Amino acid sequence: MSKKFWSALVAFSVGSFLSSCNFASPETYFDEAVLNVNLITPFGGQAALNSLAQPSVKLVPGTKDQAAPMARKEIVENQIQNVEANLGKIKALPDSEETRDMVQISIRLHELVLQAYKTEYLELAKLYDEGGSEGERLLKAQEIDTKYLAGYQTLFRRLIELGKPFAAKHNIKVDWQTRLF
Repeated sequence: MSKKFWSALVAFSVGSFLSSCNFASPETYFDEAVLNVNLITPFGGQAALNSLAQPSVKLVPGTKDQAAPMARKEIVENQIQNVEANLGKIKALPDSEETRDMVQISIRLHELVLQAYKTEYLELAKLYDEGGSEGERLLKAQEIDTKYLAGYQTLFRRLIELGKPFAAKHNIKVDWQTRLF
């Protein structure tokens, strides 16, 4: 075989290997695993009550300037979609020794929030949408806190503890005005 053939084969092999490697920058790891936690903060019973008390609005279909309140169920379903999308991005990050703990903690935090959103948050939304009493809503908020808040706070704090030195090491500028409970 000719020298050209071997050169082309080596070049193709190297190119295929490099294109198959999945690299992510430190900024990507940080943005997906740590920074995007802002999408699930604040969290807990009181936060749920606050976020659902005054529903968002949406445009009335077929109009350009008329808004109508969203059903609370719709609001929570949108939150679920956002968390699932972000969780997918985090899980897709390439494994690395440096980022493994940070990524795994972020995954656990997102999964905890997703579980709460898919159960108790939707139940709370239903109470709002169907005219449940304030007492029923407060009990559901308390249930959210009892089941999830301590775990959320532990994972959130740990993620920030891991994220701060990671950001500093990679010169990622961050305003750390976080709610550390």
